[in-house]
Order: sequence, then C-alpha cells, then structure tokens
Amino acid sequence: MMAATAVRLGPLVLRNPVIAASGTFGFLLEYMPYVDPQELGAVVLKTVTLEPRTGNPPPRIAETPAGLLNAVGLQNPGVDALIEHVLPLLREYSVPVIVSIAGFTVEEFYILAARLSAVPGIAALELNISCPNVEAGGTAFGVDPDMAAAAVAAARRGTALPLIAKLTPNTADIAAVARRVVKAGADVVALINTLKGMAIDLVHRRPLLGNVFGGLSGPAIKPVALRAVWEVYEAVDVPIIGMGGITTWQDAVEFILAGATAVGVGSANLVNPRATAEIAAGISRYLAENHVEDLSTLVGAAHRWEGNRGRA
Repeated sequence: MMAATAVRLGPLVLRNPVIAASGTFGFLLEYMPYVDPQELGAVVLKTVTLEPRTGNPPPRIAETPAGLLNAVGLQNPGVDALIEHVLPLLREYSVPVIVSIAGFTVEEFYILAARLSAVPGIAALELNISCPNVEAGGTAFGVDPDMAAAAVAAARRGTALPLIAKLTPNTADIAAVARRVVKAGADVVALINTLKGMAIDLVHRRPLLGNVFGGLSGPAIKPVALRAVWEVYEAVDVPIIGMGGITTWQDAVEFILAGATAVGVGSANLVNPRATAEIAAGISRYLAENHVEDLSTLVGAAHRWEGNRGRA
C-alpha cells in the first residue's frame, strides 16, 4: 500500500513531512552529493540578515552529552548575495525552498520580507525571531509575545508569501507566544529553536565557547521540544513544524502524533548527511506497516487518547 505522505502547511503543499531545518543544511548545495532534493518535503536555507555577518569568535561548536552547543552567530553572506548568487542556482531543483530571515529591528523584518517577496522560486519565509531586538536592549524577539508579534506583523506587511514563525523555548509561555504570532499573521509556527546553554573548559578554566553561551540542540532537547509541540497544538489552529532532537523516523512520528504536521531535522544532518531522506523513508514504511492510508490522520492523534482533556 502506498500511503499519502503529502502534507499541507497553510498555502504550501509538501510531498512528505520532512524538512531540512535552517542552519545545519547550509544553502542545500552542500548536501547535493548526499541527498536528492526530491526525497525531501522542503529545505529551509541558513538564516540570512540584511547585511553580511562574520559571526561570533571561535570556538563556536562544542559537543555535549546527547547534544551540541553552537554559537555561530548567524554568519551569512547577507540577503543581496543570497538573491544574486544562491537562489538562482536552486530553481532547477523540485523542492520547496524556504528562506530563513533574521532582523535586529522590527523594520529589518519588513525590509527583508519585502526584498525577498519579489524573488522567484521562494516558497515561504521563516522568521528567526530568536535574534536580539537592538531597540529593546538586546532581548530576543521570541521571548516576549509583544515583540514576537511585532516582528511577524512587520514581515506580513512586506510580503504575501507564507510566513513561518520559528519559536524559541527560552520563554515563560511558548503557547502564549504562538497565539500572538498567529494573530499577527503567521501561517505556520515552527518549534523549537535551540535552548540556551554553555560548557566550561576545565584545562583553561573558562567558557568553552567564544561567545560564552550557545544554543543546545540534538537528542538532549527532544523531550522539551515534544512537550512544546503538544502545548502549542492545543493553543493554535495553524500547522506546526516540530523540531528539536529528531534523529530517527520514530522521533519524527512522535512529533506528528503530538501535533506536528511536518518535522524539521537539524543537528542530525551533521552526524548523518542522509538523515532527512532516511527519516522520510522510515515514515513511509511506518504508514504502510500500520495500514495508515493518509499521514494527516496521525497529526495530533495522541491528543485523542481516552481520558485526555486537551484540545481533542
């Protein structure tokens, strides 16, 4: 039996629910020797900013038990270089390309969205609202519902493209943030981004990362991410992209059962460059073996267990 694996994310239709998450997949071209784009549902490009950024001082990466700390600092060539040199190369591949953008002011989210709105071949914009708002003392947009909503509303003014708001777990109430960004114009929410963490070098007796703090990703954060997806599914009525510690198809199916329509694979790409394709194939096998004809029937299914008082 060939199960229907296509999923709908607002206006977007993906051939399967597996998305290469922003950051670890570069600009897709780096993974071409390992993954056929047709094996994926979509690709989210590495986050770009208005101006080029060199990123944080090294060391930028540190392994932790069951995870990875990174403090790359949004190193990227800037939106002009992306438009001129990268995006034209991606148009020949039959996979939805989602561009991740980060602004350091509300106005920058508007400018980036407006600039990219006129570029052919972009399926959607992902708003990385984990970056600091320099107009609010450096507090990350995503930790505060009002600031998160302001960033999304600015991007919405600048484009008619589908908007995906990527939420940070470093906030008191992620469901409250989700509700606000949806009201502000987000078509989809993606969660979670990395958790804030650090490591210390015992030999030199100093922080291991040059930036002191970094984002924790990998299997260690999966239970936190799964809980966040569950809570947000009960709080909003837009599709969710679940991510955070997904390394196997079993992880991916858990996120779908918790309420994710699609899943993002991040750090696993650094361990296994074919992780995304293997997870997509594993989901298809699971559907066939369990006689599930349409993947969409599994979205949020765990909320419907007997005794649950949640959204279902």
